[in-house]
Amino acid sequence: MQFLRSMWRFLVAVQLLPALEGGEETLVGGQAVLEGVMMRSPHAWGIAVRKPSGEIAVHSEPLERLSEKHNWMGWPVVRGVVTLGHAMSLGFRALRFSANVALDQVETEPKAGKKIEISGWIAAVNIVLSVGFFVFMYKFLPLLAATELKRISPVFGERVVFNLVDGAVRIALFLLFIWGTSLLKDIRRVYQYHGAEHKTVFAFEAGDPLATRPVQKYSTYHPRCGTSFLMTIMIISIVVYTLVPAVTFWGRFAARLLLLPFIAGLSYEVIRFAAKHRGSLFALMTAPGLWLQRITTQSPSDDQVECAITALDQAMVLEKQRGGEFVIA
Repeated sequence: MQFLRSMWRFLVAVQLLPALEGGEETLVGGQAVLEGVMMRSPHAWGIAVRKPSGEIAVHSEPLERLSEKHNWMGWPVVRGVVTLGHAMSLGFRALRFSANVALDQVETEPKAGKKIEISGWIAAVNIVLSVGFFVFMYKFLPLLAATELKRISPVFGERVVFNLVDGAVRIALFLLFIWGTSLLKDIRRVYQYHGAEHKTVFAFEAGDPLATRPVQKYSTYHPRCGTSFLMTIMIISIVVYTLVPAVTFWGRFAARLLLLPFIAGLSYEVIRFAAKHRGSLFALMTAPGLWLQRITTQSPSDDQVECAITALDQAMVLEKQRGGEFVIA
């Protein structure tokens, strides 16, 4: 039963991965995982996960900055695609580590000494299911709904109206999913760890001591959050899709898949600019993402903040050893 519960939590958390991850390769950022937090600096990452026994399991590794090896990966828009892909890959590894920490204390064959963990093929199946869910939920269904409405009235067939409807359905489905997962006890705990991650990053950026009391005074809402990133993608996609001349269902569907990297890269630039220019028009565009963090981040307990601090400490030890430099936004 514990194994099935852990697998369920892992699968739901994978679906939420883009909303839980935030930051960029030149900044300190992190991600909530199952019963813990992963923190990333430019050249290292660390993770701290609370075991069922109450102890904290930690792990850290060096991290390569791709833009330092390939200059073209640091170009505007391109860097957003590269950073997102790298962050998703790292985030999945962190989630898998946290799930395996929970499974480590599940005994099915104690005499055989068999260790239960999420194997490579189980992880691969989860990725396939997650990608399929994403395409079906946020690409296929909104387009199908807009297409069906076009048959009811010609006004829904106009390019601007069609894409507004498509975008509205996409955002509604996303909000419904986020709200629905927040009702699950296990996922609410993930959202609390998400809040702990944000508070810790804020304290680090302000130069405050990384201790529970100073960290707890900060907000759980952070402009570089993955939730803000996803909402920005959905808003920008409405504009981009309106410029696409395709008129058939499958032509539009193909365009939505092919343009996803470009939209993600463009959204990354908007988020990056908005984080540095809080009073700009672009900052207003990211405001809905900050509002949505009222759901995806919750006030953490001191124990949860301790995990976030421990994860950042793990990353910073390696960062200093590698002589890395980072920017505080």
